[in-house]
Amino acid sequence: MSYVRNWLHCVWGTKSKVPLLTDENKQKILDHILANARTKGILIYSINGYRDHVHCLISLLPEQNIAKVIQLLKGESSYWINKENLGKNFKWADEYFAVSISESQVEKVKTYIHNQEIHHKKKSWEEEYNEFIKNYNFDNY
Repeated sequence: MSYVRNWLHCVWGTKSKVPLLTDENKQKILDHILANARTKGILIYSINGYRDHVHCLISLLPEQNIAKVIQLLKGESSYWINKENLGKNFKWADEYFAVSISESQVEKVKTYIHNQEIHHKKKSWEEEYNEFIKNYNFDNY
């Protein structure tokens, strides 16, 4: 048996920063993404979001790749959100972040994801986005 653990912190936003995740529907949407992930063998250990974006901590299995996992999560959830009339012509933004984290950072990232509401009282999604770009050297691509 092979033993593999690939931790990824993944973040994606709504197209045009539409504030989809409201107090009324946020948990329903996140629960659906989590349930859909389970049916597809995607291991999400933590998921949360704030208004116009979602964070999740995923353990990528050996046969999975980042692009396909994100496509499955975003594509199916977008379809479902529209079908359930939770967003008018809803779409996720094309781009996403996915960075690997070490085992020693798992609890810290889980806490960060769990505390999105608190975090975003101090920092906007745009500020967080720019911080990701800078901290992970994405601006050097």
